[in-house]
Formats: sequence, C-alpha cells, structure tokens
Amino acid sequence: MNKKIIPLLIAGSTLLSACDQQKNETATSTPMIAKEDAVAVVNGQYISKESLAELENEIAQRSQGQSFPKEKLLEELIQRELLVQEAVQKKLDQSEEFSKQFETIKKTLLTQAAVQNFLKSNPVTDADLKAEYDKNVASSGQEYKARHILVKTEDEAKQIISELTAGADFAELAKTKSTGPSGPQGGDLGWFAAGQMVAPFSEAVIALEDNKFTQEPVQTQFGYHVILREAARSQTPPPFDSIKEQIRPMMQRQKLQGFLSNLRTAAKVEVLLEKPAPAAPAIAAPALEEANEAVSETEKAVEKAADEAAKTAEQAVTDTADKADKAVGALTQ
Repeated sequence: MNKKIIPLLIAGSTLLSACDQQKNETATSTPMIAKEDAVAVVNGQYISKESLAELENEIAQRSQGQSFPKEKLLEELIQRELLVQEAVQKKLDQSEEFSKQFETIKKTLLTQAAVQNFLKSNPVTDADLKAEYDKNVASSGQEYKARHILVKTEDEAKQIISELTAGADFAELAKTKSTGPSGPQGGDLGWFAAGQMVAPFSEAVIALEDNKFTQEPVQTQFGYHVILREAARSQTPPPFDSIKEQIRPMMQRQKLQGFLSNLRTAAKVEVLLEKPAPAAPAIAAPALEEANEAVSETEKAVEKAADEAAKTAEQAVTDTADKADKAVGALTQ
C-alpha cells in the first residue's frame, strides 16, 4: 500500500475530533456541519466543504502547486473518516499510546496557535521595517574584509600580538592557534557590514586602518580576538521597497524571541536536570544569513515540533490503514 499524504492540520484536527467524540458521547466539542456545507456523509457524519478546501490547499503547497482531482481528494477524506470511525468503534483512542500521541499533537497545535496569535496581535509594521532598514542597511555605507584569531584567554591573545609585531604571518598563526571555525582558512571572514558582527568586534574593525591589526585583544562573549583589517569599500544599499519583505521574517523572529523571553522571565521555572558541562565557545558567523540563524532558533524548535507531530499523526492513521489493507488507496492512483 502506498503511503498517503497526511497534512498536519487535517490529520491533527481529525484525531482531535475523534478523541473528543469518544470522550464526550454528545460530541459537543465537534463543530456542527450543516448538510448544505458538506461534500459527503459517512455513516451519518458530514465531511465539510472546508475540509476539502483545506486538504486541496495543503496538497498544493506540499507538491509545489501540483493539483489532484477533487474526486480523489474527497475519497481521501472519506477513507480517513471511515478509519476514524473504525478506530473509535474499537476504542483505539482509549489506549495509553494514543493518549500520549494525542497530548503531543495537542501541545504542538497549541504552541502554533500561541505563536500565530502573538504575531497576528503584534504585526511588523512598515515603520518597523523602515527603522531596521535605516539602522542596519542604509547606514551600512562601508563593508570590510578582515581576518581574526580567536583564543580563550587574554594572555594568549597578547602573545599572538607580540608574534605578529615581530613579523609572524597572520594567516599562518590563525591556522595553528585560532579556535574559531575560520581558523583553517587563515581566519578569513570575507566581506561583511559592521552590523553583522557583535559590537566590540565591529567597532575594532572600523577603528583599524587597512592592513593593520589590533594592538590590544578584543573581548566578546566568544573569547579574545586579534583582528586584521585587510580592506574596506563603499557599498550602495538596495532600495527599501526591494528588500523590506526580506527583513520582515527576521523582525518577526526577533519579536517572537522577545515574547518568549518575557514569558520565561514571568514564569516560575525549576530546572531539575543537572547542568551539562559548558560547551566550547563559537565565533559569531560573519554572514547575515548565519547571524539570523541565532534569532531563528525558536522558530526552528516550533517547526521541528510540528514536523514530529505530523509524523505522529501520519503514523496513527497509517497503522490503522494497514489493517484495512487495500481498502485505502493512494492519492496518485
């Protein structure tokens, strides 16, 4: 039997409805569907036009615009409804395993709902986008090419500065002594705007002349840096209207990160796990895309949870479908 496409929202809502129906015989938590709003009825249970439209949209998004005949999509919904009814009749939703899966899906959907509600209530305005543009794009008239050597202690950094002063090659020292990921490349960070680096680092680069290195170690949260500025050049920023939509996701992530930080600060949290051993520090990524990765960790966590829930929902339906064998066909057949 071919594996079926199970969109997260459809599969999740189907399982939620089934569990509500089993736990509450009157099914008061399940939305009532009028006959005129339905596309099919299965053993007295209506399948709504909205469900068909949602499935059609989900399939189109996942298959990059590819469409399927409505009859096949409707058959998919009918088969799912039959499987749900079969599972409820056999009280599969009362098992411990199902309860655990249900809680995982429920928490994931609530997480998504909270995120979407926050973003809807706190939209990124054009004024926000323009302020970010003026701060980090329009004002970044210069970009710099630099190398650096990252070490753990100030004494190590001072020793490196002494060796450079005596004529040592910067790139060779970086290859042998830098703990940063750019070390094997001789500490080369390529071209970057000042705003793409942490403040102490960018301030030091701006203050240097071309082909000069810092005479004192530069401390950041990653350790101690010795920096060589190789060149600088002017850059013409792109027009605001051409890139504002590229700025929006980053600002949404920033808003979400602040929201989560406030929730954590206001909450009473007791961590019961033992503290892990401190990890080795890593250098800040020079490219804007890599800098944005730090901001997007929360979003990635939500997406990962959603993916895991989707797999859970798909497996729950697929397991039951296997018992029905050839009763469930593939969408593409």
